[in-house]
Amino acid sequence: MNKKLNTDPQSNDDVLRIEDLNIDFVTDAGAVPAVRGVDLSVKPGEILAIVGESGSGKSVTARTALGILAENGASHGAVYLKGKNMLTLHGSALRAARGRDVSMIFQEPSTALNPVYTVGWQIMEGIRAHTKVSKKEAKARAIEAMRQVGIPDPEQRVDYYPHQFSGGQKQRVVIASALALKPALIVADEPTTALDVTVQAEILALLRNLRDELGTAIVIITHNMGVVADIADRVIVMNHGQVVEQAPAVELFENPQDDYTKSLLAAVPHLGRNSSSEGLNERPHSRAEVLVEAKGLRVHFPGRMGAPGFTAVNGVDLKIHAGEVYGLVGESGSGKTTIGRSIAGLNKITDGSLNVLGYEMAQYKERSFKPLRKQIGFVFQDPAASFNPHLTVGECVAEPLNVHRDLNPSQTRAKVASLLEAVQLPGAYADRYPHELSGGQRQRASLGRALALEPKLLIADEPTSALDVSVQAKVLDLFRELQTELGFAALFVSHDLAVVDMLASWVGVLYRGSLIEEGLGSQVLSNPQNDYTQRLIASLPVPDPREQAERRKLIEELNRA
Repeated sequence: MNKKLNTDPQSNDDVLRIEDLNIDFVTDAGAVPAVRGVDLSVKPGEILAIVGESGSGKSVTARTALGILAENGASHGAVYLKGKNMLTLHGSALRAARGRDVSMIFQEPSTALNPVYTVGWQIMEGIRAHTKVSKKEAKARAIEAMRQVGIPDPEQRVDYYPHQFSGGQKQRVVIASALALKPALIVADEPTTALDVTVQAEILALLRNLRDELGTAIVIITHNMGVVADIADRVIVMNHGQVVEQAPAVELFENPQDDYTKSLLAAVPHLGRNSSSEGLNERPHSRAEVLVEAKGLRVHFPGRMGAPGFTAVNGVDLKIHAGEVYGLVGESGSGKTTIGRSIAGLNKITDGSLNVLGYEMAQYKERSFKPLRKQIGFVFQDPAASFNPHLTVGECVAEPLNVHRDLNPSQTRAKVASLLEAVQLPGAYADRYPHELSGGQRQRASLGRALALEPKLLIADEPTSALDVSVQAKVLDLFRELQTELGFAALFVSHDLAVVDMLASWVGVLYRGSLIEEGLGSQVLSNPQNDYTQRLIASLPVPDPREQAERRKLIEELNRA
């Protein structure tokens, strides 16, 4: 448990020291405790990871280092940043500390960056707010910060807008903005959650270099234990607003003390552990009916306003048999989602053949394909965005029934209740609205909606990427149970190789629109033949600091090759 720290703010060289922090949020129903009695410290050149599930208090604790708290929040205790208590600073003193002493890297760079200003202008804005330099000098510093984070051609790209960068590059721009004033502390809130494993590896390497070269202290907030193993010197585990365990990273992974920490580590999927195809020598459903067959599949999106077009899928051959889970992996832009949407009739194919449930998508017409839609379920990545916020959960789940089945209201309610029960949600949740459910509960409801019409084929597009590890484990177990019980075929799209290994017996690897490797999951993921697949697997962080250090060496060797 926590040890009380020295209360003299000038007594040691900690960049950040939090003492007995308590935070409450005032609501109509009364005060809601968010953080209770948190003590922590961070030294120069140290990377501290704060881990825990959503609602554990990790983000709100770290944000106090910047004096960021919602208007209905009330804090007590002390948060010393370079000797100054951030809880008592106001106005110009607080603004001076932000950016100069502490900067923040937010989880979603697309929302952190203003789309109507160039990235250079946005980096320069912070520089000129804290230092008296000319516009020319500020731009030179912005270019240097972009070069420091590995953005190519920074002299030209400083004048680009956010939409002209990929997701990983946008995150680098956010880091460059945080670095521009060389702060003593960087707070990184889930900085790699939405990134592919290869881009994630690059961002983590960048943060390590900042620590090594500039002596920057870093607090990283995450629920990804592989990320923690890859980057953290020390780890703090939070649950229900309290610190339940803190220890050096190697010690925490090898000998966790608290039951919650043990359950958190046990929920992390490991590549090669509980593999769906372990022990198999051939494709298990190869004699079953072929539900989906692509031959030379090509999908091209034309450019707009004079911009060149883009070929998302280029000559792909694949088959999905009845009763099997086909795992499709690859980085963003590899064509995974485009293939899934094409199978569902949401994207038109450009060339080749795509036969779905006996229907040739090259001759796609909505009227003739519509009868087949009831045999295809779709689980989206973000159920919060795919559910209508004005409808109850029950009404959302009932949508496919209302479109494709002629049921009376009582029959519909009964069917919705049985679907919610099947995905392990109480029947009373039918009367709640989507925002009243947690992320994991919404994803279960989304799975229930996809299964409403008892489909032969399910398309799951990154359904667990944004979930906490323990919630993800429950959703994946549920998916596996339902697939075994109901026998539907599934295309499972993901960039998380360990998750695909758990669910899919047959795996295909996409790279820039081409299927470069395919086979039994256990064979493809344990003995990849293609250089790209090898690099993809090497980039996946494992929840073991010692093993992860060895994997980093392998990545460096592959990159040099």
